[in-house]
Amino acid sequence: MHYATVKGILSAKNGINLYRGCTHGCIYCDSRSKCYGMTHDFEDIEVKENAIEILERELRRRRRKCMIGCGAMSDPYIPLEDRIRHTENALKLALQYGFGFTLITKSDRALRDIDLFARINETARCVIQMTATTADEALCAAVEPNVSGTAARFEALKRLRERGIPTVVWLTPILPFINDDQKNMIEIVDRCAEAGVYGIVNFGAGLTLREGNREYFYAQLDRSFPGLKDRYIRTYGKRYVLAAPDHARWETLFGQRCERYGIVHDPEAIFAYLNAFEEKGGNFQPALF
Repeated sequence: MHYATVKGILSAKNGINLYRGCTHGCIYCDSRSKCYGMTHDFEDIEVKENAIEILERELRRRRRKCMIGCGAMSDPYIPLEDRIRHTENALKLALQYGFGFTLITKSDRALRDIDLFARINETARCVIQMTATTADEALCAAVEPNVSGTAARFEALKRLRERGIPTVVWLTPILPFINDDQKNMIEIVDRCAEAGVYGIVNFGAGLTLREGNREYFYAQLDRSFPGLKDRYIRTYGKRYVLAAPDHARWETLFGQRCERYGIVHDPEAIFAYLNAFEEKGGNFQPALF
C-alpha cells in the first residue's frame, strides 16, 4: 500500500475510483492492462489520500444532483477498506449532499454499509452491483481467489433486497472452456431471480484480453488450469475479443432465461437505470465523520 494525492476525483461521467489496484486476484481483470498507465504493482494499492476531501468539495459545488458511480477500476471493498474507509466516507457524503450512488463489487464486505445504502435509497437511489461469474464454488476460488465466494455474494444480494435496495449482477466475463457452459449460466440466472435482482449485465459469452492483462491471465491458467493456455493460443492467437465456442446459442438462451423471470438484460437499459437520478424527498442532514 502507498498513498498518493490527486487533483480531482469525479470523472466526466460522475465516476470515482478511491483506490488504484486490487488484491482480489481475479485472473481475468482488465484493470491490469497496460493501457491504463499504472506505474506500480497492481497489488500495491494506491490510496488516494485526499479523495474524500476533494469529493466533498466537488459535491458541495454541484447544483444538479446525479448518480455517483464507484468501482469501475478497483473494487471499493478490498480488504484495505476495512481500515481506510474511503468507500464508507464517500457514501456518507452522497447521503449528506443528496446524491444517488451505485457501486460494483465482488465482496460481501459491502454489507457493512447496508444502513448507508438504505438511507441513500430513501432520498435518492442506491443500486448495488455484484459480479457473479460461476455457480461452482471451487471454480470461483480458482478464478477469483481472494474474495467472497458466489454463495456469499448471493446471500448479500438477498439481504440487500430485504432492505429494499435494488441490485444488478454482472455475469461477465465468460471464460472460454472454463465457465462458458450453459448449465452454469442457467444456475446463475436462476439465483439472480431468487435474489430479486433488477438486471443482469452481460456482453456475450467471452472475454477481452489486452497487453498486461493477457500475460497475467495466461500465467494464472498455467498455475490453475495446466495445458489450457496452449488451447487458448491455438484457438485465439492474440485476438482482443475471445468469443466462447457456441457463444451465439449461449447468448440466445441467456436472453430467454432472463425474459422468463422478467430480469432486464439489455446493457444499455441497465446503464440508463444506473445513471438515472431519482429524488424521492426527505431532508437528511446526518452528523458525519
